[in-house]
Amino acid sequence: MKQLCNSKRYSGRPFAADDIEQVRQLIQAHPEANRQRISYLVCEALDWRKSDGGLKDMSCRVALLRMHREGLIELPPPRHKVNPCRAFSRRTAQAEPEPLFEVAVHELADLRLQRVERKDSALWNEYIDRYHYLGYKPLPGAQLRYFAYAGDRLLGLLGFGAAAWKTGPRDAWIGWSRAQRQRNLGDVVNNARFLILPWVRVQCLASKLLSLISRELPGAWEARYGYRPVLLETFVEAARFAGTCYKAANWQCLGQTQGRGKLGDHRLGQVPVKDVWVYPLVKDFRERLCR
Repeated sequence: MKQLCNSKRYSGRPFAADDIEQVRQLIQAHPEANRQRISYLVCEALDWRKSDGGLKDMSCRVALLRMHREGLIELPPPRHKVNPCRAFSRRTAQAEPEPLFEVAVHELADLRLQRVERKDSALWNEYIDRYHYLGYKPLPGAQLRYFAYAGDRLLGLLGFGAAAWKTGPRDAWIGWSRAQRQRNLGDVVNNARFLILPWVRVQCLASKLLSLISRELPGAWEARYGYRPVLLETFVEAARFAGTCYKAANWQCLGQTQGRGKLGDHRLGQVPVKDVWVYPLVKDFRERLCR
């Protein structure tokens, strides 16, 4: 098993050599524990918690899996076999292309957002994989996903997950320190996927849905995770899109990324430059993020 010489960062948290050794000892001391139980034990031992005091279980699971793959720890085999390609290859008649749908936005009846439940999770993944230019990838950390409907007609899909670990324009605009960012980053939620289905032609629909989600998401997030986020962010690929719908929904463009990816690590290779857009959910978001 590899030895860790310097501190490394996983899921936004630095892990020193002593932390890694403590994780190893916990695994050895609980040979009957599955991966979920080990995650709980590690969170408790390292006091790794969300802003509401709950354990950062999902972030910890991601961190432990990365450590395992890097040979720093050895996790027990997963209890259930997971095929990571299943969601990418799934194709059903339900998600087949439909005829062109073109109306004015004021003609849409019962425009609403519906949270994705477990029974419809694979269908959301399939739509994103088939029709979003980035395809499907699991959203990191805490997350909420939505279908957008007008009556019974599906118009679009939205997905929200963990914020970027660091990005210059956002961090300078907030004005928080590194320690404040590390402590309060969970209060920022990233709009990781936004898709209007390609056969839907409804002018101003995208900005209308962004306005709806800004009112819907804080309460839904609190109901699921026990705290309300204070800021939304998203990254718009500058060479592809102008971000018009975000501007129309009163989001603010802060500048552009340097093409280092969501973790801000230049060693991971260059990615497309993106515009950074944000939307405050409360007036005192800076005070809360900089506490």
